[in-house]
Amino acid sequence: MTKVTEIKTGIQYFVNEITRNTDSEKASAVFLNGEVVEKVRNFHESFPEYKVTPLHSLDTLSKQFGVNHIWVKDESYRFGLNAFKVLGGSYAVGKYLAKRVKVDISELSFEKLRSEEIKEQLGDITFVTATDGNHGRGIAWAANQLGQKSVVYMPKGSSEIRLNNIRKEGAEASITDLNYDDTVRLASQKAKENDWVLVQDTAWDGYEEIPAWIMQGYLTIIDEAMEQIAEANDDRPTHVFLQAGVGSFAGSVLGYLVEKFGDEHPVTVIVEPDQADCLYQSMKVGDGKPHAVTGSLNTIMAGLACGEPSKTSWGILKDYASVFVSCPDYVAARGMRILANPLGCDPHIVSGESGAAVGIGLVSLLAEKRLQNDLKNSLKLDQNSKILVISTEGDTDADHYRKVVWDGAYPFI
Repeated sequence: MTKVTEIKTGIQYFVNEITRNTDSEKASAVFLNGEVVEKVRNFHESFPEYKVTPLHSLDTLSKQFGVNHIWVKDESYRFGLNAFKVLGGSYAVGKYLAKRVKVDISELSFEKLRSEEIKEQLGDITFVTATDGNHGRGIAWAANQLGQKSVVYMPKGSSEIRLNNIRKEGAEASITDLNYDDTVRLASQKAKENDWVLVQDTAWDGYEEIPAWIMQGYLTIIDEAMEQIAEANDDRPTHVFLQAGVGSFAGSVLGYLVEKFGDEHPVTVIVEPDQADCLYQSMKVGDGKPHAVTGSLNTIMAGLACGEPSKTSWGILKDYASVFVSCPDYVAARGMRILANPLGCDPHIVSGESGAAVGIGLVSLLAEKRLQNDLKNSLKLDQNSKILVISTEGDTDADHYRKVVWDGAYPFI
């Protein structure tokens, strides 16, 4: 393993030189296999609100950056909730309810789950979670659609706009005086005290089943994207940039790619905010175990402000991710502005702080001659590269989005 620090930009990165050969034991990713993908897609397609989200092709930007292709999968269109998280939360809730009525989820559509027949079997259930915004809104929406209750706790400093959006979905929601990881512990405690069902997108010893279901729910995103790329006769990505908080989303996408392509899976870059870079720091320690970062986790990338890696996704990321990058906030802000101000005929994309902004911002910096360095060479980024990034959210805090894009907050250091 090799760590390189880029002092000029404030970006730090770690090259994983001992990624596993997929011909060996693949236990870390096998729960994300093709059979599971089919079940997840069928479940989500049973939602009346389901539509495949757009995959934008940024042809002019690709030329500007000196690569073959850049795609952005735009999750701001997902179920009218402006973010991807509902996919994982709704599938986990569906799996839990299916287990309660002793039926495989493949036999239960979303409509069936909210029928009076199923509701009578289940009785009243309260789902509880901790969130920076998007996950909690997804859980609140799913619970409300199914005629159940939800309670959502948010960490200190959370956006009032995101809080109110969660409440609009019918949840009892509040902002705590705790950081994200301590808010997760609070939600877990409340679940035990009140016999509620904890639906959290991070795993720890003794709490692994539901986080795995959430990761499976995210598979719809990458499966759609691969279908869209194939339909356009564009082969497949050579590189995938994935933002990470606890790592569940990134682990889901990477696990899918490993299961589908084996050793030929794309070069995968894990990107985190430098104030909450628990995966990068864990790789730097180098003992194969996940390690937490502590403190306020103060970053504009609220959806990524997590200090403790998820146990379930950690194995996939440490085994198969190529590079781990720790980025200052200005990288995300730069990406937001790039997508909001397209070149040529490229589409305008509203991407929030934790969306595609990190990946696009990083690629843009690597494309500049004055900033080119060993990282670009490590990633093997060149004129043949085909890059996929996933914009996991739109302007989920519209006021802050305008502060960054309109007013130029967080300029290049």
